[in-house]
Amino acid sequence: MKLLVIGSGGREHAIVRKLKESSKVEKLYCAPGNGGIACDAECVPIDAMDQEGMLAFAKEKSVDFVVVAPDDPLGAGMVDTLEVAGFPCFGPNAKAAEIESSKVFSKGLMKKYGIPTAEYEVFTDAGDALGYIRKQGKYPAVIKADGLALGKGVVIAQNEQEAAAALHSIMEDKIFGASGNQVVVEEFLTGPEVSVLAFTDGTAMEPMVSSKDHKRAYDGDKGPNTGGMGTISPNPYYTEEIARECVEKIFLPTMRAMNAEGRKFKGCLYFGLMLTSDGPKVIEYNCRFGDPETQVVLPRLKTDFVDIITAVAEERQLSIEWSEEACACVVMASGGYPGSYPKGIEIHGLDENGQVEGAVVYHAGTRLDHAGNSGKRSFLTNGGRVLGVTAQGKTLPEALKNAYAAVEKISFDGAMYRKDIGSVSNS
Repeated sequence: MKLLVIGSGGREHAIVRKLKESSKVEKLYCAPGNGGIACDAECVPIDAMDQEGMLAFAKEKSVDFVVVAPDDPLGAGMVDTLEVAGFPCFGPNAKAAEIESSKVFSKGLMKKYGIPTAEYEVFTDAGDALGYIRKQGKYPAVIKADGLALGKGVVIAQNEQEAAAALHSIMEDKIFGASGNQVVVEEFLTGPEVSVLAFTDGTAMEPMVSSKDHKRAYDGDKGPNTGGMGTISPNPYYTEEIARECVEKIFLPTMRAMNAEGRKFKGCLYFGLMLTSDGPKVIEYNCRFGDPETQVVLPRLKTDFVDIITAVAEERQLSIEWSEEACACVVMASGGYPGSYPKGIEIHGLDENGQVEGAVVYHAGTRLDHAGNSGKRSFLTNGGRVLGVTAQGKTLPEALKNAYAAVEKISFDGAMYRKDIGSVSNS
């Protein structure tokens, strides 16, 4: 098979490397890809949102199957465009992707079908939203932009001043564009967080192994929210009993709710959960593989990944096997992330394939150094999150030890990473 993966980050690198393991793959393309992905697939300079360009390329190369990985092209209907033209895809169509692309829609879905989530209200006016928060008088208050915002559209306001500033920047300054036309204001839930990804074809659902993301930029769960600074799998808080409860009260009811709304979901459905004292509740849905959760979940997958994605597309049942080993990912980010940061800084310690011994390095924000400064292939930083250094072990402490040992071998000016991945109870 000739496969095309759409996207350019660490998640896409993890998907590419897992697909590459399959004997069924003859040729692997990634558009647009990045420096590290270029070592594992042929990268094509087509923007992930360019539907016409992607379709033309798929036709030119007679691509057999397309994996649409990021949220933006899914929300914009990339799958619809490709499938109408006869290219089977892994990923939901635009109507189903609205479970992520509109917080207002997803919260309404949960309310309508009795899926446990935080109490909330929707606002189209910043003043009304602030008035509601003031009246509630409960802090922290959670403020979410309705639409997609690169994983940064959520503000946890600790007081009225922070709430006012967040509402002003989202709804009036439009820092996320039209995504801030509406906001959801919801109660702040407490408890351990769990990420569970699930394969689904809209008729059946197969949850993957659990994981735990660390969103805050700095050690001790301090600093601003990021796209994710590291992950572990399995999540130590996600017991078999809790898993059964989630399947019964959240996972299957969500699949059925989407079907009832005429929005059959096919692909990877991500459940961001909070294990509260009142039981598991949904914080958010994603319509695709999480980043950096994918980097610790897919390494544990034993079943041929190509068999799974084609079975989902064709609505065929398939049993899926997972490794018992634990997995840990430490994200190395550019200095200044998630704010402004420099690009084009040389990365030291990687071999010519962008890897180090004892781990797998998933490239999130890198590009190849074509200047040939060192006489061999080298890599430069090209994003906020640069690398996801991932390792496995028989236990979680062993996986973490292996991942951090690999991080020590890599360096670039301004590199920052959390030293406490896997050890914080409530990330």
